[in-house]
Amino acid sequence: MGNTEKAQRMAVARQRSNIYGLLASVYRQEVTADLLHQVKDPQFLGVLSDLGIQLTSDFLQKPEEELLDELAVEFAGLFLGPGGHISPHESVHHQRSDGQSGLLWGESTAEVKKFIESTGLSYNSEYSGLPDHISVELEFMQQLTLREEQAWGEEDEDGALDCLRTERKFIEEHLVRWVPVFCDKVTRVSELPFYREMAALTKNFIEFERQEVERYAGDPK
Repeated sequence: MGNTEKAQRMAVARQRSNIYGLLASVYRQEVTADLLHQVKDPQFLGVLSDLGIQLTSDFLQKPEEELLDELAVEFAGLFLGPGGHISPHESVHHQRSDGQSGLLWGESTAEVKKFIESTGLSYNSEYSGLPDHISVELEFMQQLTLREEQAWGEEDEDGALDCLRTERKFIEEHLVRWVPVFCDKVTRVSELPFYREMAALTKNFIEFERQEVERYAGDPK
């Protein structure tokens, strides 16, 4: 592999990491002013457009304070409850053949925890949520793709391919098994375009990742 191709792989890994990081922020907590500015950035709006995602002019032009208040209410209603909220946890949505589905701290939760810890990554000491929260899984992928970028930058092709294989395994065993279902539920019930379009972006991006990582992982299963 030539230096030009390695540089390209490095740049792609960085871009993928940035998208994973932004999506993790979307689901981690209420939208902050900083995150809103990132989403409204023309460059990111261009990325959204390339993926077929459009935020309405009404959303983009609404006064920031009013918009942040509306998004906070929507976030709580969608993901926190009380009542019929959409749990942002894999164990609730991942339909397993062993029947261990639909409950918090299910078998999928334990498997995600074990997978993440097997890579040497650890949780923020201040984090008190479950390991299979969507924001944790997306942040995990953010960190894996950062590792991949670093490996390409150090001309460690074997290390970069190891990262890609780990990414592929996590996408196939976890993300694609539940994130599309979760996103479809968010799309159906969201009242504001922001979470509806972010859910569409998340679903499209995970499918894109599944195909691209499979393409570049470099070895048979």
